[in-house]
Amino acid sequence: MSDLNTTPIRIQVTAMTAADQHVAQQWAQELNLPLAGEADFALQVSVDGLQLQELSPSAPGPIRVDFIEGALAHRRQFGGGSGQMIAKAVGIQQGVRPTVLDATAGLGRDAFVLACLGCQVHMIERNPIVAALLKDGLRRAQRDVEVAGIVQRMPLLIGNAIELMSTWTAEVPQVVHLDPMFPSRDKSALVKKEMRLFKPLVGADDDAPQLLAAALALASHRVVVKRPRKAPAIAGQAPTYSLDGKSSRYDVYVKKSLKP
Repeated sequence: MSDLNTTPIRIQVTAMTAADQHVAQQWAQELNLPLAGEADFALQVSVDGLQLQELSPSAPGPIRVDFIEGALAHRRQFGGGSGQMIAKAVGIQQGVRPTVLDATAGLGRDAFVLACLGCQVHMIERNPIVAALLKDGLRRAQRDVEVAGIVQRMPLLIGNAIELMSTWTAEVPQVVHLDPMFPSRDKSALVKKEMRLFKPLVGADDDAPQLLAAALALASHRVVVKRPRKAPAIAGQAPTYSLDGKSSRYDVYVKKSLKP
């Protein structure tokens, strides 16, 4: 996701109650954001965690990261296991759970699905506001007995993915997963709400070709790129093959076969 500093929007941190004021001050200091004044968005702090709320009169409801309840809990329990398209794309098969770097982590949904299936998934998110939401969601999930073990397999790095991949010193990931920001044609209410909030916040990933090149240089076995189904492939090396779904597809760049 694109850098926060490229978009001239105003964000403040808001404590929902007096009891939340201390934590709000901590977030404001960490993110270098004000606690008051004119703003387009608010990072709202409450006992339930951190959420992002647009402040216009017609704004949709807030966005927060929740690995415990809601859509991700349902997908964890009933999502289709290794038959899911993302599982096939990264190469999950009997006896194979590749190590994955999700270099465009966003709200952590894809990483969580892969971690639920047993993969170790390092995450990178470069937008500090999105990363704060993700960091808070991970913190809350670590206190839940059912998902704590899953999110322990999802360490988060905050920074520019191209730079971090180019100077990577940890164990080389077998798979790098990319989901660059792209205008979504998904009609679901959730996606429409998130796109409305995130488009002004993070913009588009104009450096997707450089991101793909860095991923191809780092991954030992394959790079997987999630795209809208009818969108063009990222400029550069052509994918080895693609997996098509109803609204999205995965372009798969194979360097080496994943074997049990």
